[in-house]
Amino acid sequence: MSETKNVERRWRAVARQRVALIAASLVIIGAASSAEARVPPGQDPFYQYSGSTPLADINPGTVLKTRTVPYHVLGFPLPIKTTQLLYRSTGQLGQPTVNVTSVIQPAFRIGPQKLISYQSVYDSLNPDDESSYAISGGLTLGGLIPDIETVLLAPFLLQGYSIVISDTEGQQADFLAGREYGMNVLNSLRATFNSPAVGLPGDTKVVLVGYSGGAIASEWAAELAPSYAPDVDRHIIGSSIGGVFVDPARNLRYINGSLVWAGLTPMALVGMSRAFNVDLTPYLNEHGKAVFEQLQKASILNVLAQYPGLTWASIAGPEYQTPEKIPAYVKMMNDLIMGTGGTPSAPMLIQEGTGGDLVGTSGNQPGFGAGDGVMIAGDVRTLARDYCSRGVKVQYGETPLLSHTPDALLAWIPETLLWVNARFANLTPPQNCGQIPAGNSLAPIPAL
Repeated sequence: MSETKNVERRWRAVARQRVALIAASLVIIGAASSAEARVPPGQDPFYQYSGSTPLADINPGTVLKTRTVPYHVLGFPLPIKTTQLLYRSTGQLGQPTVNVTSVIQPAFRIGPQKLISYQSVYDSLNPDDESSYAISGGLTLGGLIPDIETVLLAPFLLQGYSIVISDTEGQQADFLAGREYGMNVLNSLRATFNSPAVGLPGDTKVVLVGYSGGAIASEWAAELAPSYAPDVDRHIIGSSIGGVFVDPARNLRYINGSLVWAGLTPMALVGMSRAFNVDLTPYLNEHGKAVFEQLQKASILNVLAQYPGLTWASIAGPEYQTPEKIPAYVKMMNDLIMGTGGTPSAPMLIQEGTGGDLVGTSGNQPGFGAGDGVMIAGDVRTLARDYCSRGVKVQYGETPLLSHTPDALLAWIPETLLWVNARFANLTPPQNCGQIPAGNSLAPIPAL
């Protein structure tokens, strides 16, 4: 057996052991806290709009329902007040939707109200994995991620910050639909400011925070805010993002055949297809159709290291071995390139790792350069430089030899805590625009 096969077997064995341990933990925790268990979103009337006014006639950000729940970690309630709001939002294609956000209030606060808009990295194709369900006491495998993120949220709560966490992917779980992510975030902030139950002062300032999938939501919210939600934009004083998915088509080529991240390709295409209402199955072979079917409700925890070595060619039909031959694919990818929706009006902290070869993604590939295993540093540099040229104060940093998760994430967290505190302290935003090296082109991909 080749060394590659041995590595693949080891990755699969380790991944299966971890999933089994997590699943067993969930069973134990679920049994211990069954009294607190919530009805899944698909069965919970709170998530459904039942009003007589058509959604299209309701302004985005309008609060439709309100409830108060304790903040939960791994199903256990904590004495922290959380207000959940069902609100009118907007889908990727501009259609009216509803979504849920959770506003977490600190136990104590000194001085002016400060608000963090935190975007979770709960990457999933299953609506039951969304943040609001985990916060209200629900337990799922993919929903473990919002629970783990409490480690990042706790320092903000202890300093007296309020935190708003929207279900960024919407109620269909439209994974990686960046514009929809951004509009869900902005409308969640509108709802938060509109809610009497939350009671925020009108001059409350906001910082957007998110890593990986959360960076997609935070970045798109920042760039869309001036045009889509100027009423929210005036509250935003900064955005901190890390592990940034800038150019989807290039990212999916970068992870093609990766030992750990290759399964993200079909997962991404399932989510994008939902958001754009596109059927990609006619372009797949039988294996590809089977993989798409397997992933319909998968979370990122079901995908990592589970499809080692998977390539686009292995799931595509013989006449579509190059995905750019699919017009719908080209349109989706180009529509989701960051920086094409507008220019952020507030300062940004952007960080990216470059240790992708440590997690089974070939490093420094021609045309890509170094990345963290799933994100490409050259793309992130170009986005940062582009924003600098438009007048945005950007502090950009790369973390050599760190992969996407957990090491680059752990490096980003303390930087974010310091940077966010500085924004609320009205300190001069740092920027290193003149020192950011050139990166890759972010030009739209051509159809073939």
